[in-house]
Amino acid sequence: QVQLVESGGGLVQPGGSLRLSCAASGIIFKFSAMGWYRQAPGKQRELVATITPGGRTNYVDSVQGRFTISRDNTQNTLTLQMNSLQPDDTAVYYCNAGLISRDGSYSSRYWGQGTQVTVSA
Repeated sequence: QVQLVESGGGLVQPGGSLRLSCAASGIIFKFSAMGWYRQAPGKQRELVATITPGGRTNYVDSVQGRFTISRDNTQNTLTLQMNSLQPDDTAVYYCNAGLISRDGSYSSRYWGQGTQVTVSA
């Protein structure tokens, strides 16, 4: 049974930082592409960042330079470091395990339950 458990969400002021973590089990983590999605109220779910098994990363333009995705294959843990947070970053953030298709795109397979991030003064 695949389990992806997020932690680290919360309330932060604009300009602040948060670090999200995702503990994975039930998958061969080191062979899995991983990603973070987010969904803001009234908006579609958005792919924020991905990381391949080899550590290559990709980001949506709106978070480039502010967010950093990383993985620890010895601990089966995925992390999203979020800096310079803005109110538009407010959303539920979801950990995801997936795969990289032949065309290089990310395809989701398994989801965590989500963790709320709220950026507000």
